[in-house]
Amino acid sequence: MTQSEISNKELSPEQREVLLKTLKARFEKNMDRHQGLEWANVQAKLEAHTEKLWSLHEMERTGGEPDVVGHDHKTDEYIFYDCSAESPKGRRSVCYDHEALESRKQHKPENSAIHMATDMGIELLTEEQYRELQKLGNFDLKTSSWVKTPDSIRKLGGAIFCDRRYDTVFVYHNGAESYYGARGFRGSLRV
Repeated sequence: MTQSEISNKELSPEQREVLLKTLKARFEKNMDRHQGLEWANVQAKLEAHTEKLWSLHEMERTGGEPDVVGHDHKTDEYIFYDCSAESPKGRRSVCYDHEALESRKQHKPENSAIHMATDMGIELLTEEQYRELQKLGNFDLKTSSWVKTPDSIRKLGGAIFCDRRYDTVFVYHNGAESYYGARGFRGSLRV
């Protein structure tokens, strides 16, 4: 991606076409994630909100494999989550947020989950959303993912993450400044 594409946050027509084909193929392959929804309606919404395509492209580029997981009838928005089997490879080895990153005196990670998500135009999954995702398949069997941490926990220096082991979703805590090669984050986007 060139610097002008990053600052403009726009995809070329070719990039748009490739992304839409990828999203359509994933949508059709995983109909159990979005029963009752039709790709034509999703594509029409995406084409009406092309600024969201850049965020979906970033989700795809970093290994998230975004897919539609629902439709909010009140707002008429389609909801995308990262549906990669494991925490997205291009978003691992990051601490929780910028404050945590700045607090590290040495061996700082390159980025933080909150900062990356903000730059991508997406939100970290909440614990509730993470549990919803896990009802659609088995995710993070070998990795873990930071999730949006309640302010009360974050103010005390902690952050929470989730994974799936023993056919159960677990929620854990760590210092927000910690980072691991097997921990990334999953995001959501409304279009």
